Amino acid sequence: MKAKRILITGAGSGLGKLTALTLATLGHSVIATTETEKHAEILRKDAEALKITLSIEKLDITNESDRRKAWTWDIDILVNNAGVSEGGSLIDIPEENLRNQFEVNVMGTTLLTQGFARQMVQKNNGRIIFVSSISGLMANAFSGAYVSSKYALEGVASTLSQELMEHNIEVATINPGPYLTGFNDEEHERYRTWPTLPEESIFNPIKLSFALKQYKAKDAVAPMIRVILGETKKY
Repeated sequence: MKAKRILITGAGSGLGKLTALTLATLGHSVIATTETEKHAEILRKDAEALKITLSIEKLDITNESDRRKAWTWDIDILVNNAGVSEGGSLIDIPEENLRNQFEVNVMGTTLLTQGFARQMVQKNNGRIIFVSSISGLMANAFSGAYVSSKYALEGVASTLSQELMEHNIEVATINPGPYLTGFNDEEHERYRTWPTLPEESIFNPIKLSFALKQYKAKDAVAPMIRVILGETKKY
């Protein structure tokens, strides 16, 4: 397969990081972005240790100037992987945390996609991938903020798929289940950022934890790459 120019957001950890490193190993030109410079530096060291050529950039998808910088990059495939997860009951999560959940997973992702979609329309070619979640297809108690943001992202992806089809742009979602990357466990540590004491909550978040069995993260990489490169049409 001809080498592709691929942008992956949220590549500082987890599935995004593993996928970025693997795609680069396969010979693709990968721009791996992280929210902070700290994560970018860690990723640089990992790439150097593996002797992988990887372009690493700092990109906060909720930051307008960062998005505009990103739109100067010429890519074939956009992989919207960046995301956060706010754990806790929907009746307890503070407004700021709830807004942040949607600001990152829905607003930041959609706004970044707008600019790249316009470029792809001009080229009459491209592929846009949304890394959603199994939580975008089913509800889970005490993960309602995350679940609802992923439900919204499913709507964004489905709509864009219909709108961009005539411009030869493929849109797809990837819906990982519970993989052991630290992301799921961190979800139930977010209460530490709440301005009010968790003891005042109806459902004490200190007592909550991720209840599902988690699988090996490396097992998700190959299926994800098949979707990213358009090697499968399986939804």
